Amino acid sequence: MARAPHHLPLSSPNAATRSAPAAGSSPARFAVLDGDLNPEWHALLGASTALAVDTEAMGLVHGRDRLCLVQISDEHDNVCCIRILRGQQEAPLLKQLMEAPGIEKVFHFARFDVAALGEGLGIAVNPLFCTKVASRLARTYTNRHGLKEVVNELCGVELDKGAQSSDWGRVEELSEAQLAYAANDVRYLLAARARLIAMLQREGRMELAQRSFACIPVIAELDRGRFGAIFEHRC
Repeated sequence: MARAPHHLPLSSPNAATRSAPAAGSSPARFAVLDGDLNPEWHALLGASTALAVDTEAMGLVHGRDRLCLVQISDEHDNVCCIRILRGQQEAPLLKQLMEAPGIEKVFHFARFDVAALGEGLGIAVNPLFCTKVASRLARTYTNRHGLKEVVNELCGVELDKGAQSSDWGRVEELSEAQLAYAANDVRYLLAARARLIAMLQREGRMELAQRSFACIPVIAELDRGRFGAIFEHRC
């Protein structure tokens, strides 16, 4: 199902490091794939122990709003965007990667993305790390836990969120601005994760965070079944 990757002008592959990419820089490698990972990118990303992942959809209602894009980045700043075609129900190589027990999948607000991947492609993501949950447990001095605020403080990068509420359903005609936005939403997650882990360990909350991450697949399944408010107390 995967077509040949579409490559954008990029910097040298040797420019990537384990620290946060420089603001305004291009990924070390970048590709746009249709329908699924291809064998090259599956092997490349599969060599990592942690991957940053994000999704774009037509809206926020699972079952109504279809999954349109899945973007992934590794610690070497290799980034790929997988365009999910209308009516598509599976992506075998992506599923293998997202369910690989030896690779931690890092999301911001994993609750939504895990539900979107499960609803759209039948993927049961595990294990995972959520930078939003980690931020709420570690950065208790603020109530600003959006991706833009987390990346700005922890990585020193100001994300441009202008393309966030755009039409992602035009998967075969996504603009350069949309693709750049999608790439940047994953490029800084691994660096943010490293800083949040240090904060959680310092404050003695790492174990609590790990137990919280383990609950996310269940919460995502409840969201898909329209039971998202099941823990709310109402008389």
